[in-house]
Amino acid sequence: MRDLAELRQFARLHARGQGIADYEAVLAGITSDEEGAPGSWACQWSAAASAARDRGDLLGASARYAMARFPYVDGPARAQAQEGCVRSFDAWRRGRDDIEPLEVTVDGCRVRAWAAGLSAADPRPLLVVTGGIVSVKEQWAPVLAGAGRIGMAVVVTEMPGVGENAMRYTPQSAGFLSALLDSLGDRADTATTILMALSFSGHLALRCAAEDARIRGVVTVGAPAREFFLDPVWWPRVPRITVDTLSRLTGTKLADSGTPLEDWALPTEILTGLRVPLAYVSCLRDEIIPGSELALLRDHVRDLRVLEYDDVHGAPAHVAETRLWTLATILRMAGRLPVARAGMGLALGLMRARRRLPGATRH
Repeated sequence: MRDLAELRQFARLHARGQGIADYEAVLAGITSDEEGAPGSWACQWSAAASAARDRGDLLGASARYAMARFPYVDGPARAQAQEGCVRSFDAWRRGRDDIEPLEVTVDGCRVRAWAAGLSAADPRPLLVVTGGIVSVKEQWAPVLAGAGRIGMAVVVTEMPGVGENAMRYTPQSAGFLSALLDSLGDRADTATTILMALSFSGHLALRCAAEDARIRGVVTVGAPAREFFLDPVWWPRVPRITVDTLSRLTGTKLADSGTPLEDWALPTEILTGLRVPLAYVSCLRDEIIPGSELALLRDHVRDLRVLEYDDVHGAPAHVAETRLWTLATILRMAGRLPVARAGMGLALGLMRARRRLPGATRH
């Protein structure tokens, strides 16, 4: 059973990101994290999901089920929520004609994804999106729905151990990204692939980009590269929810050993040898990723673009600005929509100017 205060703290970013307007009301009604108990985390969020489904809001139901299985499946209630998340999303996408399921097998493990904009007749540059250690692929519905507007094919999936990615998170598991590209070579321009890989999936994206020439750029927010896995002073400060989730995904008893994941640390040669641009959002008050990661990247990555905020992990107070910057960066890396990129640049400038005004409110 987890600490509710910590669960609420880290869940808020994900709830806001998925557009769940009533998340504070749901959080207020949760009294425990006891498996299957009335008022428990999974039960309250699942009830909110059922209510959304009953009023015809299938995507809202999927998002709330995603919160019910947060941070990872550890029992029947969260397992049912995971199934409800996928089932509700599938029902939503069946009402459209532009989103399809994908499945590949990597090292004997099933990896599932959703895709939009795939076409053998008109293969487009490819955007692959992955979240972090607690993020399921279904939360990226708006990105899939917008594939046509950005002129790219889009695939959203999960990092190893999360959702419907049955792999284990190991130092070598970045190969699942290349396996996805292999499966799409006849329906997307995989030679122009951009990876938007947030948090810990950014760690895998960096390794993959160093080895797969089809990847033309990486965009990430708060990704560990080396220092997180090696710093014995930082490690005891990492939130328990992060340690527990990493333990689950890696199959390593981190909470018992208290030892960082040394084998996961990227060799500096990978960073110095990276030949594609890296766009990195860093937060000065990140409680998960040490600031030394950004210093390392500045020292070793030749083409690095940084957006830095006085914020906590994931930049929850700067969601709109981060999304716009990320999209503009992806389009620049892929060489798409120069006029639209110019407009996004102007909008970003206005957002930043407003943020600097005395008394301005952050959202």
